[in-house]
Amino acid sequence: MDAVNKKTAKGLVWSLIDRFAGQGIQFLMSLVIARLVLPSDYGLIAMLMVFMAIAQTFVDSGFGSALVQKKDRTDVDFSTVFLFNGAVALVCYLLLFLAAPLIASFYRQPELVLVTRVAGLTLLINALGAVQLARLTITLDFKKIAVATLTGVTLSGALGIWMAYKGHGVWALVAQTLTFNVLYNGLLWVISVWKPSLAFSRSAFKSLFSFGSKLLMSSLLHTLYVNLYSLVIGRLFSSKDLGYYNRSSVLAMFPSTNLSNVIYRVVYPVQCQLQDDKEAMVAHFIQYVRLSCYVIFPIMIGFCVLAEPLVLVLLKAKWLPAVPYLQILCLAYMWDAIMKLNGAVINAKGRSDLFFKAEIYKKIVGFIILAATVPFGIKVMCYGLILYAFADIRIISFYTHQLVGLKLMTQIKAISPSLSLAVMMGAVVWLASCCVDNPWLKLGIGVPLGVLLYVGASALFSVREFVHLRGLVKEKLKI
Repeated sequence: MDAVNKKTAKGLVWSLIDRFAGQGIQFLMSLVIARLVLPSDYGLIAMLMVFMAIAQTFVDSGFGSALVQKKDRTDVDFSTVFLFNGAVALVCYLLLFLAAPLIASFYRQPELVLVTRVAGLTLLINALGAVQLARLTITLDFKKIAVATLTGVTLSGALGIWMAYKGHGVWALVAQTLTFNVLYNGLLWVISVWKPSLAFSRSAFKSLFSFGSKLLMSSLLHTLYVNLYSLVIGRLFSSKDLGYYNRSSVLAMFPSTNLSNVIYRVVYPVQCQLQDDKEAMVAHFIQYVRLSCYVIFPIMIGFCVLAEPLVLVLLKAKWLPAVPYLQILCLAYMWDAIMKLNGAVINAKGRSDLFFKAEIYKKIVGFIILAATVPFGIKVMCYGLILYAFADIRIISFYTHQLVGLKLMTQIKAISPSLSLAVMMGAVVWLASCCVDNPWLKLGIGVPLGVLLYVGASALFSVREFVHLRGLVKEKLKI
């Protein structure tokens, strides 16, 4: 178990570098671009994202996770997936190309025709690097992935900023996305030692598809649900309103989703290695769900209480209508890691059928919540996402309990100390920020105060995750 923990910790470090150095640069550059373009430009891209996300789900088809989960994978398996992904990507792009006029008509935005056809090229580009990414994930070689990410986001972000400064609006966003995907997937090809052959095995396809097909349907349901919010808002409200929702969603998801994905993509391969040992799987899960929440909870609650000065400082006053959405979505997305790690246990056990079943129940609840909240406006729709998050955890944990005996109450007890500390910190920071009006001063007081309170309380009460992280830092400094 010690060897597994060391391997996981090493992968986690490079996964964090990949996500937060890469995504951090991309995030900062996107803030610069947001200051240069209009909210309606982001709204146009958000309108298209629902169709792009669904198409990308078909391209992925769950085969990446299937390759990671399979024990006796071969080069033929990798080549089979590569050829299949490429074929599906081509079909999806052609369908998107032909459907572009219909998409533009649906939103009543004629410029979306060309935007859709150009942005859709990312489907073909991403298909080329999917298997290389899966192979590097299997070996936990996130250092190479980090190199590709950092290079891609830096150069593509610089191009996006230059185009936004020159007044190219929505095309600055399209160019940034395309350039990143070309550089990222191109570097994965250069870095990876594996190159595909023309070998396509029907037996390998059937074996992988039996697992991956359920993940495909699960991902399709989740992608449709998440992007349905943008579709509904884009149809019933203005592109500016959608731009506000989109930016607040991106800001709220940045810390929670990135941290959750960092931990998931390291924990999932390790859980696959432990799939025959229930006790080890549960112990590993508890360790990383506690660590995830210890880091994510204070960040999300801090974002929530300091949302207004954050928006004023980062995006300017023109984005102020996004503040209420940002505050609510921070509370909705802060539970992402718990959902994802429960899913990792289910899929590691090879039970993608149960994962799909859980997804069906979750999305039935989600669609009911969405339908009930739409008439009351975007703010109430955001509150609905908080309700959905709790429903998601309850449903997915039911199947985790079935497979490995991990109860929901055990998970709640594991994360309670971090939640209590984060809420206490948020309350004090909110009270302190109410005493000043200047947004820079609010952040200057609130951020360091929050950090000192959270870290100080963690040290005072010897919180397990704080002790663990402090030990890791000391160990790295010695090296």
